[in-house]
Amino acid sequence: SGCWVHGGSYTTFPEARQKRQELMGDDLKRWNDEERRLFHHMKIMKQRAAQNFKNATKANGAESRWEKFVKAGPPPPPVADQQIFVRFTGADSARRVVKFESVAVGDLFMPFSDEIHFGERVGLIGPNGTGKTHLLNALDGKSEALAGDITFGPRTSVGMFNQINDRPEYKGRQCVDIVRDKLIDEQKSMGALARYGLRTNAKQEFQTLSGGQKARLEILMLELAGHNVLLLDEPTDNLDIESSEALEMALEGFEGTVIAVSHDRTFLARFSRFIMITDDGAVYEIPDFELALAGLSEPDKLSTLRLAKPLTA
Repeated sequence: SGCWVHGGSYTTFPEARQKRQELMGDDLKRWNDEERRLFHHMKIMKQRAAQNFKNATKANGAESRWEKFVKAGPPPPPVADQQIFVRFTGADSARRVVKFESVAVGDLFMPFSDEIHFGERVGLIGPNGTGKTHLLNALDGKSEALAGDITFGPRTSVGMFNQINDRPEYKGRQCVDIVRDKLIDEQKSMGALARYGLRTNAKQEFQTLSGGQKARLEILMLELAGHNVLLLDEPTDNLDIESSEALEMALEGFEGTVIAVSHDRTFLARFSRFIMITDDGAVYEIPDFELALAGLSEPDKLSTLRLAKPLTA
């Protein structure tokens, strides 16, 4: 941290600053790529250890390397230009899509209350076994072990994103034909595919798509089905880095609300706020990614973190 002092003249400052910004951006991208590589390697080793205990030592080593890397922290990001962007999103931006009133799932966490509005990106974070996936399933109507009330706003339609390895109903069909089931018109179908970076894959059969391309098509189809609240449970778990980045790009194009359970810090960096469930069942709202990282690293200090708002009574 600290100030950067340009040693040249005023006329050389813009070019020097631009080069410095690019170098800082490159450093941060390398760190993010390495963090994601270590994270995915750890997940693979844990899966192998679950199948064969002889891999447990390697899995623990992979987890230690990832934790040590994350604890050291990323390099500083490029300093953003001070520009003001005004985005008019109309009444939808203030529309409540989900309201939690004294909600609990069994005894996994204490009853909490909160609201989620249209267009928000909300990450459900915390240790394994704290009830995050149960809460997601409750939103999707799959879980009944629920206390309190979850109510949806008018015109709210919830869809669950699933990682698709195989879609029998899509096999042998071209992407444009799959989309045309919803849009009928081929020109509109091509436009929809283009929004999700799939225009060049329009005539490609579904089973030949990469994991990332399938993920983008799945989100497009959820959108075309009229879903404006998207639920995701560890969506990058079985995706390679390229496919994970493709999924992130697809979510950028989704105009509704996104609620996701994830341990992937690179994926979560794009989210607007977080609901964290701790081992002792407390629930906090965290409005900042850096603060969320601090909470994940030292959950016992959550109550002392500035802006970490308890949602439990």
